[in-house]
Amino acid sequence: MRHSYPGESMPYAVRVRRAVQETVSGLPREFWWLWTSTLVNRLGAFVATFMALYLTLDRGYSATYAGLVAALHGLGGVISSLGGGVMTDRLGRRPTLLIAQASTAVSVALLGFVRDPVAIAGVAFLVGMASNASRPAVQAMMADIVRPEDRIRAFSLNYWAINLGFAVSSMAAGFIAEVSYRAGFLIEAGMTMACAILVFLRLPESKPAETVGAKADRDDSVSLGTVLRDGRFMSVVGLSFLVALIFQQGSVGLPVAMGEAGFTPAEYGMAIAVNGVLIVVLQIPVTRFIEHRDPRRLLVLSSLLAGYGFGLTAFAGSVGVIALTVCVWTLAEIVNAPTQTGLVVRLSPLHGRGRYQGMYTMSWSVAALVAPLLSGFVIDRVGAEWLWGLCAVVGTVAGLGYGALMRRLPEETTEEKQGEPAAEGLGQVPEGSASGP
Repeated sequence: MRHSYPGESMPYAVRVRRAVQETVSGLPREFWWLWTSTLVNRLGAFVATFMALYLTLDRGYSATYAGLVAALHGLGGVISSLGGGVMTDRLGRRPTLLIAQASTAVSVALLGFVRDPVAIAGVAFLVGMASNASRPAVQAMMADIVRPEDRIRAFSLNYWAINLGFAVSSMAAGFIAEVSYRAGFLIEAGMTMACAILVFLRLPESKPAETVGAKADRDDSVSLGTVLRDGRFMSVVGLSFLVALIFQQGSVGLPVAMGEAGFTPAEYGMAIAVNGVLIVVLQIPVTRFIEHRDPRRLLVLSSLLAGYGFGLTAFAGSVGVIALTVCVWTLAEIVNAPTQTGLVVRLSPLHGRGRYQGMYTMSWSVAALVAPLLSGFVIDRVGAEWLWGLCAVVGTVAGLGYGALMRRLPEETTEEKQGEPAAEGLGQVPEGSASGP
């Protein structure tokens, strides 16, 4: 006689509905306003997607100049990662978000009107600084307002919003660019300013409250020097840089290698589109699967999948096979992003989250600067196959590093043992908080 199992006879639509409800339930209202701000901000993304085409096709500048502007944009992001982290701890999460998003809106709008090449480069640097300064504040605010046991899910949902918004904006930006690049800049400026207004109206400050007497001690006790002397955390930053260096090859090494192999830009577009589609489709269900699993194993596995996913590209001779390799390293990205962000929060002291998040963000910004130089040098000197082999080696090193590092981590932080969901004030989320957007 066949036995039925719980939920086996439940209709598929009901199971999907229940899974979605379980994924979004229990998160505070403030998180959903921050999530909405992230989604709106990414829906309006234009500069990062079409900056090179704007400078070369619309303005008539050389590819070398376009590369210089892109590098300055990235350099601005590197600098503001640390600056935004310090502001997040000193000024607070909400003021930092307001300043960063309002500055981004103004500088992006200005970029659509400047014509002098020096001015364009300077404004692009400012755009990179302003747009990246909000990231430590967003991550720190999420850590403040979400309970420790829900953070992996919250970070995953935020990462999903980033990729959904970017996928939609990339398609829309192509149509907008055919009409007017300036319109694209102004649309992004308008939507970024809308995010700033949303933060102003709906998001109270989440920085942990403290007594007046303890404030100076707490602020002075965590500096950038403190972060740099934290060997365990800086090991995470170093491993994060290695993983980011691998993932960056999807946008810098892969298109160059495919071009040299005779593939068309459209074929690269089809292959890389798999990355965005899989993240949008799989991010939430995969997070439900990994949410309460051992982060050490997840980080080791994701590092190996990333390295060998790109490594397999050396044996890919068709668009279909390349798309399969994209599936492998995209799965690594889906697992790695929320798990690693949760690890950063776990290692960050309560009153130094901004600085710690800023240092972590900087590892990705530096990787975005180094990856194009590295991939170009390797492909030109020894060939693309060596680049993919190097990715496998780097992924192996990162996996071994995470395996060794996570053995020495404590089981729980002090905050988690005390059961504090967040900071005093906003962080003490009432049980009756809405869980929907």
